[in-house]
Amino acid sequence: MVITSNLVFSEWDQLFKDPLTTAAAIDRVVHHSIIIEFGREMKSVRAEEAARRNRVDLGGPATADAAES
Repeated sequence: MVITSNLVFSEWDQLFKDPLTTAAAIDRVVHHSIIIEFGREMKSVRAEEAARRNRVDLGGPATADAAES
């Protein structure tokens, strides 16, 4: 099972509202889990596609599409 979230664990109280429920949910999710954390500098594929459609530069390396424009 893969669970993804844009929120760090300290922000999960926005989802559950009750600190005890939040702590219990996090405990069950991370028990015997492997956590892979990606930095904020990584851009999602969807964001890159949307930027390309809207011709917005996300500050990444130049692509062949940008050279053709």
